[in-house]
Amino acid sequence: MADRVKAAADARTDSDFYLIARTDAIASHGVDAAIERAIACVEAGADAIFAEAAYDLPTYDRFVKAVKVPVLANITEFGKTPLFSVEELKSVGVGMVLYPLSAFRAMNKAAETVYQAIRRDGHQKNVVDLMQTRDELYDRIGYHEFESQLDQLFQQGKSQ
Repeated sequence: MADRVKAAADARTDSDFYLIARTDAIASHGVDAAIERAIACVEAGADAIFAEAAYDLPTYDRFVKAVKVPVLANITEFGKTPLFSVEELKSVGVGMVLYPLSAFRAMNKAAETVYQAIRRDGHQKNVVDLMQTRDELYDRIGYHEFESQLDQLFQQGKSQ
């Protein structure tokens, strides 16, 4: 793995490119082996370490102290890593936290709730209060600003 990290680090052309090396070795080879691999990746040019399936805070603490670069925690529901809070992770020096599926799972559950209501009741009236309004959606995605930019582009095209 370190050879791949070295190749990626050597090929960097953008100083803002941030290289995070992931190790899954905790589950298969144990914490000590995973830390050894992580250190090798840092020596090869990794800017941070993603310690997959770290199962407790002392494990994160060991990684942080050993690798001396930022450590990333992957907090996904129903995985090997407990649902630590940001503060708990921060207390052992974890510098980045991912919640890669939290919103996706919540959206799927919300969709399931809506479609179950439609199937059961024949309408969605009883779940409208769970939904984002049109105004909320437009505000979230910047719809009116985008529409204004499009109008400006079309006006420029007509004047040329």
